[in-house]
Amino acid sequence: MTSAASGSGRPGTLADEIASAVLAHPSVVRLAGGAGGPSTHLPGRRVAGVRADGPGIEVAVVLRLDGPLPGLGAELRERVRRVAGNVPVDIEITDVIPTQGAKEE
Repeated sequence: MTSAASGSGRPGTLADEIASAVLAHPSVVRLAGGAGGPSTHLPGRRVAGVRADGPGIEVAVVLRLDGPLPGLGAELRERVRRVAGNVPVDIEITDVIPTQGAKEE
């Protein structure tokens, strides 16, 4: 999907930009785009954990438990809106890892 917010006119750019913005948050361990999870399908690839092909944006994440979940969700929603504009954003927290057990996978 392309969007005026992404400004590039290339398919997938919005989903890629959203994925980068979300992954840059220090509490995000990874995007979660498994079977049935949100993803944006593009020619030859997909952006797992981000669905950016409708009127709103869906993002699924695994988080480090280093703050209140509602606050972390709000921070991620704001990051997505900085990229995608003022659209509905659904943040799904699929798993939480205690801070001591969090490691990149």
